[in-house]
Amino acid sequence: MRFRAKIVDLACLNHFSRIINTIAKLAKTCILRLTVCKLYFILSDKVANGGASMWCELSQGNFFDEFQMEGVAAEHNEIYLEFVPENLWRALKTAQSAKAVKIKLTNKHCPCLRVAVELPSLSSSSRVVTHDIPVGVIPRRMWSDFREPSVPDFDVSIYLPVLKTMKSVVERMKNLSNFIVIEANLSGEMNLKIETDLVSVTTHFKDLGNPPWASEDGCQSSAQGRDLESMAEACIDIKKLQQLLAGQQVNPTKALCNIVHKRIIHFILLHEEVSLQYFIPAIA
Repeated sequence: MRFRAKIVDLACLNHFSRIINTIAKLAKTCILRLTVCKLYFILSDKVANGGASMWCELSQGNFFDEFQMEGVAAEHNEIYLEFVPENLWRALKTAQSAKAVKIKLTNKHCPCLRVAVELPSLSSSSRVVTHDIPVGVIPRRMWSDFREPSVPDFDVSIYLPVLKTMKSVVERMKNLSNFIVIEANLSGEMNLKIETDLVSVTTHFKDLGNPPWASEDGCQSSAQGRDLESMAEACIDIKKLQQLLAGQQVNPTKALCNIVHKRIIHFILLHEEVSLQYFIPAIA
């Protein structure tokens, strides 16, 4: 089992660092799945226990100048590692003006991701700062716990409003309640609501547009044949929504949400080379 990679391009490095920062805000620990073409960051808190789950994938070719890996076996050419994304982000933060960053899986005293940051220096010799990030190697028998979550059979799919606007609304609402209701319909309308014994606040968004799911890939959903005006809703933990919005460093070109009435809200944020899915279960 071997893995080594190198980033030379500063723009790629900073972009990668921003993605790790976003993930660190959503997950204290997560799984890094390495394949020949892609990296996946996976959080699978059991939704049954009210935990959120995340699936973020990026193509390594868009970030790394060199990328070599050998998985656990020829027919299972993958590596699954458990790690603390905050640690990786801290290491990358020291690399903002680096000449190059190398990442390598090592095993001196325990398995680690070694991040070697080559910094520019005035003399001919360069300075290298290394960070060892402990990782846990996930055995193959447990890989099936970390498969891509299936897109739920949703009632409504809708594009999100500008995330900055949504973030400031949610931050204000967070001071009033621990829960938020998101409701939307197939006419491009979405409401964010909180209701407590003392106060009831609703923010309305209009003309957001609904993605053409069913026509594009034959993906059937319970949205078909649904009354365009009728709202699907789910009440979720406002902190989990705030984490998603506060951690947004990816600046998605497309952001949408699928609602399974009273069951789950599924967010999808897409950027040219990154896709992030985040599932927040409804609170009964």
